[in-house]
Order: sequence, then C-alpha cells, then structure tokens
Amino acid sequence: MNGFSDSEEPPSRRFWRDVSEEEWRDWKWQLRNRIRTFDQLERLLPFTEGEKERIKRTIATYHVSIPPYYFSLINPDDPNDPVRQQAVPVPEEIEIKSGEDDPLDERDDSPVEGLTHRYPDRVLIYIASFCPVYCRHCTRKREWLEGEYQRPKEEIDRMIAYIREHEEIRDVIISGGDPLAAPLHRVEYILQNLRAIPHLDIIRIGSRVPVFLPMRINDELTSVLEKYGPIWINTHFNHPNEITPYSEEAVLRLLKAGCPVNNQAVLLKGVNDDLETMKRLLRGLLKIRVRPYYIFHCDPVNGAAHFRTSVWKGIEIMEGLRGHISGLAIPTYVVDAPGGGGKIPLMPNYLLSASEDAVVLRNYEGVIVKYDPDGRVERNKNGNHRKNNNYRNGRYREAVPVGISGLLESDETSLIPRDLPRAQRRRTAL
Repeated sequence: MNGFSDSEEPPSRRFWRDVSEEEWRDWKWQLRNRIRTFDQLERLLPFTEGEKERIKRTIATYHVSIPPYYFSLINPDDPNDPVRQQAVPVPEEIEIKSGEDDPLDERDDSPVEGLTHRYPDRVLIYIASFCPVYCRHCTRKREWLEGEYQRPKEEIDRMIAYIREHEEIRDVIISGGDPLAAPLHRVEYILQNLRAIPHLDIIRIGSRVPVFLPMRINDELTSVLEKYGPIWINTHFNHPNEITPYSEEAVLRLLKAGCPVNNQAVLLKGVNDDLETMKRLLRGLLKIRVRPYYIFHCDPVNGAAHFRTSVWKGIEIMEGLRGHISGLAIPTYVVDAPGGGGKIPLMPNYLLSASEDAVVLRNYEGVIVKYDPDGRVERNKNGNHRKNNNYRNGRYREAVPVGISGLLESDETSLIPRDLPRAQRRRTAL
C-alpha cells in the first residue's frame, strides 16, 4: 500500500534496524526518539552546503518534529519524496513572504480563548499546540511560535462552559495540535464533560495520529473513545505512501471502537497535485475503510506558499475523479474562505444551460444531455416513448450539430462526442 512490497522495508527503516518491533510499536518510544534538530536530520538525509544554513534558519522559526516511524516512510535518496515534503523543513518556509498568520480569522471568531464559533450549530476547540509531526503546510503555524503546550484546565473549562451555555451548538470538533497525542487523562476529561451536555449531538476529533503515529491508537485510548461515543475521527492522509499496515491497523482499532473515520486531504504542490496520485490515495483509503471526506485547497498561511496550487488544478483533479472511480471515493473539494468565510465547495460545472422545462447537463465523458427535471416523458408522433435519438440498434450515431441552445428546442436528446470509449465498448460487445 505504501509503494513497498510486504517483504520490503521502507527505505529509511534501515536507520533503526537495531530497534525491536516491540519498541517500534511503542508510541512513547517513538515520541522520545523524535527527530528535533538539524544535526539529526543531517545524519539521515543529504543536504547541499547551500541548503544547510538556510534550513537551520527555518528551524529556528518553525520547529521540526518527526517520529522514526513517519520518517521511515521517506525515501532518503529522493529529494522530492512526498512524505519528506510534508515533514522536513525547507528554506521556502521563511524565504517566500506570502500569506497570513491567521488566514481563516480563527482568533476573531473566538468568544473564549481556544474556541472558534463560526457556523451557527458547531464550534472548533483546539486544546494544545503539541504535534508529533509539525506538518510544513499547517494552517496554525502561528501557534508553533509559542512553543509546545497543552492548554490549561481553566481554559478548557471556559470552552466547555461556553458550549454548555449555547444550546444552538450541536457539534464540537476537537483539534490542536493533535488531540490524540495529548495525555489520556486530559482527553478523557474533555470527552466526559462534552458528553454530559444534553444538546450536544456530535463530537469529532481531528487527528493525524493514525497517519504519523499509528501505534498511539492502542487499547487504552480506544477504550476511552468507545466509552464516550459516538465519536467521529477526521484524519489526514495526503499521499498513498502514508497508507501502511500500521496505519491500517490503527484505523481498524478505531472502527472497532465505534469511531467512523473520515479523511481530509490537503491539495499540496509536489505531493498530491496530480490525478493519478490522488486516485491511488482515494482508492487506498477505501481499502482500509476510511471515507474520503474533503480535499482542502491549501490555506494562504505564512510558511506554506510553496505548497499552493491554482484552484483550477483542484477542479481538474475533481473532473478526473467523477465517473472514473467509485463515487464512494470522491471527496468534496473546498476552499476555506479567508476572513472567516467558511468552507466553500467547488466542483466542475455540469449544468450548462436551462429553459423553463428542461436543463442541459454534461456528464463525466463529455456527453451533453437534455433532461426534463419534472419527469415528463417525451413521446414521438406515434405516441411512443422517445428514446435517445443518438442510440440506434445498439450503436451510437453522431448527433446533429444543433449546439447547446438548439438542444433545448430540437428532438435530439443528447450530443455524443466522437469516439466515445463507452460507445466503443458497446460496439465491441455486439
């Protein structure tokens, strides 16, 4: 699943060959042995002389943290490795001055510290800045400048009190940092108090732990999640190389604890901004029972400009997904609007024209069809149901070139592209 056969180890695992499987599966060992400095990186990855000082300056502003497990997914011989791009600092983070510290205005929509109330019926709470991995595209890189912290109990209590006092809130998303990397007693304290609020229906946790520290999803943690369920997990796989037997095991543990798992990918230049990579990611997620939920356009945050693509790139990818992979695998592509505008879904335009009694639609193949939304059945002069005029005796014929507007007025029901693959399959089958 991660690009290596079952008999192969990931390229960077060789740096920890002396570590037993028992230690490797110990999430506390993984945290204790995180890569935190440039000197550690330099022992594991090749850098040019010109890169070294520039990366050191980057780390002085935006720190680094990579557990051995996640680092082991990197091919050290590939400077463009997709996992490396997400985890290893690069000079562009401080050298490209583009973006904002808080592009989504989370602080402006915070009635109490650590809580964002943007949508009428839901709130976001972020309980810590600590993450096992500091993703280089993180939308909260501003929090890194304050170091690693867990939010004090007094602030947690004020957030919970706010939710309790506002009965319109039905949904809480717990974020961070990474909530599942917080001490377990703190996680349980938050869940217990939230679950005691009568008007609260949904508790969601946003976490990349299943991706970069899957061994943290152990029986101790899942028993707490199951106790206060139903709890929904939104995780964050960005590339098929992150789907491994370890991450699959973590997902299965969550599912057995009654926690549905959704994925929120981010469209990242050089990581997943091509159709085939995205297809492999989405198909791989379904194989491990993770529902693709969102593809986020990368936020205009300081330190992440080098990851940003055009919106048209996202539309292009969505165009290549619809009809070409299972509908279960197709997420919603969204822009999180600056200034607190919230998530705005974007998609290719399948509605081409309309009249009072019909619409003209385009399907994934480029076939253009006239559709009566009221369900009226068109009949020919003999009173029989009029079928697709372009399909006769098991074959498509070329449509009369009536154009989009003409289609609304003519007897034609569709315009079929020349050499349509589906038509070729039908001809072959005859």
